[in-house]
Amino acid sequence: MRLRLLLLALGTFAVGTDTMVTAGILGLVARDLDVSLPAAGQMVTVFALSYAVLAPVLATAAARWPRRRVLLTALTVFTLANALSALAPTYPALLATRVLAAAGAALYTPTANAVATTLVPPERRGRALATVLGGMTVATALGVPLGTYLGRTDWRLTMWLVVALGAAAFLGLALLLRGLPAPTAAPDLRTRLAPLRDRRVLGATATTLVFFLAINVVYIYLGAAVGSATGGDAGRLSLIMLVAGIASVAGNWLGGRAVDRLGTRAVLLAGSGAAAAAYLALPWLSGTMTGALLYSAVSPLAAWAVAVALPHRMASIDPPNAPLLISLNSSALYLGIAAAGGAGSLALTVLGNRWFPLASTALTLVVLALSAVTTRRSADGTGGTNGTDKADGTKRGDGPRTATVKDTSAGSSATDDTTAAAVQGAGHR
Repeated sequence: MRLRLLLLALGTFAVGTDTMVTAGILGLVARDLDVSLPAAGQMVTVFALSYAVLAPVLATAAARWPRRRVLLTALTVFTLANALSALAPTYPALLATRVLAAAGAALYTPTANAVATTLVPPERRGRALATVLGGMTVATALGVPLGTYLGRTDWRLTMWLVVALGAAAFLGLALLLRGLPAPTAAPDLRTRLAPLRDRRVLGATATTLVFFLAINVVYIYLGAAVGSATGGDAGRLSLIMLVAGIASVAGNWLGGRAVDRLGTRAVLLAGSGAAAAAYLALPWLSGTMTGALLYSAVSPLAAWAVAVALPHRMASIDPPNAPLLISLNSSALYLGIAAAGGAGSLALTVLGNRWFPLASTALTLVVLALSAVTTRRSADGTGGTNGTDKADGTKRGDGPRTATVKDTSAGSSATDDTTAAAVQGAGHR
């Protein structure tokens, strides 16, 4: 079971490396393809926007496929697209390959998260999601520095690294990920999209979008934020990034266990509050290397704990529709990343290098407010939450309520206190 989760995480490691390593090779891409640096930066925007738009569409289109086929198809598209990126002769061709790579990533990541929830009992779903999302955090700590190092003279070598990672994930899943139940008849498109009318889903999606906008406003321009501490020295900035990567892995691990023990609401409130405090302190911490390292340890730790809670909350809203809901969460995540470049540039222009992290402080406080409002329990105890407090999908203090949840994969129903069967079917559409 653990091996299966690690193989799923290898795929997210490849996707995470592809998503984040681009920032380290933009200068080389610009020189090689004879475009400006801002134009080269559109690689990130095109990938993020394509992912955001395609994730729910592809989740619906592949609804009737066995989950194993979806994962292998996604990795095939992703890997071939990155090979084409490595071979792209022109800038327009490169952008086209980034759209194709985003399609593979948009199909893979939500499916991998949904499959992870079916491989473990309900009380371990948070840790399972943390393992799969761990591929993204390890990509921050290892994949990005490695890819940047390999591409220091030729950016195409970085793309070939991503190809190798995608191929390794494909082979591992093809050989070892077997025994997933085949999907039964999937609901039609209208039924599948019904959760979009649920205000709980809209609240959770908005929380994800604003949160990833907040953290990436600083992350993308971290070099400017800590410029006083590094003095422009690349080695010092690399050390700060390394500490941030390690803290991200730790936050992912801690978040998975905290969600299972304390519930999503507690993690969302504590994590977003801690992240807001870190951004608020950054203008003062950034004056010294010690302060910058302290920030790079605290902020990612809190942020990645929240990042685990967000898809867990989505899956718990309506377990039978977990693949679609997690794909919506992924779309919101990448929309946040796509918007962060422009928002961060605006914040830099208006507030300057020292004070622009205050924009992330304000955005994270919005996340804190959204989390508090959209996950609170109603006075009658029926969970106006809009996310669940416990790992098995029940709500603290609900008592013996027995609202019925339809398990469309099995053709049966289950109570809120026994959603394991519904969750088991969530990854099979």
